[in-house]
Amino acid sequence: MRVTRELLDIARTVATEAGALAARRRSEGVEVAASKSSVVDIVTEADRETEALIRGMLADLRPQDGFFGEESGAEAGTSGLTWLVDPIDGTVNFLYGIPHYAVSIAVVEGDPDPLTWRGLAGCVTNPASGETFTARDGGGAWLGDSEIHVADAVELPQALINTGFAYGSEMRAEQGAVAGTLLPRVRDIRRLGTASLDLCFVAAGRTNAYFERNLSPWDHAAGAIIAREAGAAVKGRGDAPAGRDFMLAAHPVVAAALEELLEELGA
Repeated sequence: MRVTRELLDIARTVATEAGALAARRRSEGVEVAASKSSVVDIVTEADRETEALIRGMLADLRPQDGFFGEESGAEAGTSGLTWLVDPIDGTVNFLYGIPHYAVSIAVVEGDPDPLTWRGLAGCVTNPASGETFTARDGGGAWLGDSEIHVADAVELPQALINTGFAYGSEMRAEQGAVAGTLLPRVRDIRRLGTASLDLCFVAAGRTNAYFERNLSPWDHAAGAIIAREAGAAVKGRGDAPAGRDFMLAAHPVVAAALEELLEELGA
């Protein structure tokens, strides 16, 4: 327990400083530095600068640990722990000045593979709103100093669902078709553009469920720990762990019903 508390303290400290840097860069104006997998998959200089700050701080505080970041790649450690970092999750929101983006930092036991790792601690902070979500293994989930929990179970017609779309045009078309078919079957659908915060919103009871395909490990590492500790089922298809193929987070009763419906819709 003491170790996970220390790890969470580090995640929170680093995320707070990185969030302050990201917010300063946002106030100064943001431009696209490059595109990655597609023209809509962008990176800004602020992404790179923020990750460099995080990587440097973690190297000073935990030099024996591994690191896996969205912008600067992976580096193995010797401790058996790995830090998963998304320096600015929701980069398109960040670019457009939409105040819904986050710094996401998690530490896991094992390799940076969501199918095998054990999530130990995570922090997701939104510099624009000032909200910070945290959790550690066995320690519950928190928004600031208040413990948070998933919303009570509801029937799917009363469920508010979060989702997201991949960068590749072919998969985006498939996901859009599923969302269109799902929409009449639920209360409503939100596409907010920041996977880590989508998971935290489930944890805080602001939405009833979140699902998405094609997420990278840094997209969901911290948010998944927070949702799990808030009482959500965080899973892949069937008995599989959540990963790139599929992620679903919701109250366990809602998760079971939504997974069945999504399978029927071909999600």
